Amino acid sequence: MSPSTNVTKLDNATLSLFQNTTASLTISIIYMVVTVVNLVGNGLSMWLLLFRTSPKTPSIIFMINLTLTDLALGAALPFQIVYQLQGYNWTLGPGLCKFLTITFFSNMYCSILTMMAIGVDRYLGIIWPMQFREIRSRKGTAVLGCLLMWAVVLTVLYPLMTTDLTFHIPELGITTCFDVLKRDMLPSLNAWMGFLFGMLFVLFFLPFCVTVFCYISVICKLAQDSKTAQKDRAMRLTATVLLVFVLCFAPNNMLLLLHTVRRFFYKDSLYMAYKLSLSFSCLNSCLDPFIYYFASKEFRHKLRQMLRLRSLSSSDIMRGAEHKESLFSAYHMSDLQETNMRCL
Repeated sequence: MSPSTNVTKLDNATLSLFQNTTASLTISIIYMVVTVVNLVGNGLSMWLLLFRTSPKTPSIIFMINLTLTDLALGAALPFQIVYQLQGYNWTLGPGLCKFLTITFFSNMYCSILTMMAIGVDRYLGIIWPMQFREIRSRKGTAVLGCLLMWAVVLTVLYPLMTTDLTFHIPELGITTCFDVLKRDMLPSLNAWMGFLFGMLFVLFFLPFCVTVFCYISVICKLAQDSKTAQKDRAMRLTATVLLVFVLCFAPNNMLLLLHTVRRFFYKDSLYMAYKLSLSFSCLNSCLDPFIYYFASKEFRHKLRQMLRLRSLSSSDIMRGAEHKESLFSAYHMSDLQETNMRCL
């Protein structure tokens, strides 16, 4: 996303970006790998989550929402691959360019918000198990949360829905899609700053802080309460999710901020670094199915059954019978004790 200072001519630095065939090929290869792993992994995950996993707990609903956004990205990436291989030449018209751009960024930011929601659900289940148990058990709360996420993302991205995101470069004989934005897309510099504030703060930094707080609180609580294998696995999973969140999304959003500041105020550019980080951010969609596998016993058991891998450990079977909730929404140990007392 490189706002142009002039709607008819680009500077040499920007033109050189579109002539860098090595970077374009690298990005294309990354997108190819992501597309295959994404569609296979998330297609299987969606089938298991929808038709083989029950009950549909809030955490499962959040996982379905996350899988849906991942599949939308997987369907959009082949168009981006063709665009890259054609030397940044978009030939499918402004309407499809706009739709695929919205799909691309909606996936990123809905994924961030959904991971935040999963973190909050897990935080409430571990730190405040009794106070929020009734709210967390309602499916409607999770569905409403998913709809709210999409509403916030689409509201922030609304300026992209109301403008032509294609840009013709006569010097190179190509038409770009979203790689060059006209400065007059928004009426003023303040409007541009508001748009970027929404993307960086509302859709990234604030969810990032909430997610960090929730997962660190969970790690600390689990470390204090128990040293069982189940708790150790939950701690490793929490650390993994947090690591994926930071590695996949933080570099891209930080580079977006730095690139925009340098572009507007110093006439410089970090766009190639931003473009590469944008491609790496898509790797998150490949990792989500693995997170589901380690996060949910129900999901793991159903996957093994489908693949006819019956070699479940006796501990997995016993724990699966006692507690089918996702680790993301696991209750505090006091909940299990309370349940056992009632059974007695």
